[in-house]
Amino acid sequence: MNLLASRYGLTNSRRNSAPASAAVLSCLALLLLLGNILLTGCGHKPQQAQVPPPPPIPQEQPTTARPAQAPNRNTGEDEKIQLPADAKPIFEETGVASWYGAPYHNRRGSNGEVYNMHAMTAAHLTLPLGSIVRVTNLKTDHSALVRITDRGPFVPGRIVDLSLAAAKALDVYLPGTAKVRLEVMQSPAPIDTGGRWAVQIGSFAGQKAAAELADHLQKRYQTAKVLKFVSPVGVWWVRVRVLDDDRERAIALVRETETAEGSVFLVRLD
Repeated sequence: MNLLASRYGLTNSRRNSAPASAAVLSCLALLLLLGNILLTGCGHKPQQAQVPPPPPIPQEQPTTARPAQAPNRNTGEDEKIQLPADAKPIFEETGVASWYGAPYHNRRGSNGEVYNMHAMTAAHLTLPLGSIVRVTNLKTDHSALVRITDRGPFVPGRIVDLSLAAAKALDVYLPGTAKVRLEVMQSPAPIDTGGRWAVQIGSFAGQKAAAELADHLQKRYQTAKVLKFVSPVGVWWVRVRVLDDDRERAIALVRETETAEGSVFLVRLD
């Protein structure tokens, strides 16, 4: 029994219990120490990661604007008409406006340019070519700036013939005519003095009537230059250029001339 007890640790239990208790205490102490370390570590507030701010958004380089190109008046490119803010009318008249388009479109006008009915232009009998005019529809109060590039209208009682674009801007396109106020804002030449003047008579349905009148006027005014020509719409006109293109002579010719067919108009050539 003692051998078996000694062999299997069943004897001297009191004596062997002390070392066992010491080992247990040592283990407990070690566990407590580790626990304190872990608890101390868990008690610290975790530091936030230092995230760098995002890089600034790259600014786009300013685009260099292309220089504005001058409008090509012969290719149908629209022309923007501008005036100084302090511009004031230098001449004013009130009357009836009409408009013209085809078949005059793409034909050369009085100023030498090809007429473009989609540009803001107009025809006037006596204003210097190149004048800038503000036209106001007296019924709708719509206004627009136009450039005088042609001669007309050759209809008694009308003062200005608008391009198709101008007619649409001024509410003249659908009714065909409208009462307007015309204000000259700029002029390349004096309105009341100078200029080259002529008298235009027509229109004649046939060439014979135009030729007879031209012959009569040539004999009567031997110093005048008399021309007859056909318009794009097929009617004939007679133009009389008086001596020295003088305005007073042209006005006198207007007063003296009577025709059974057609009307007489004072026309400025420049």
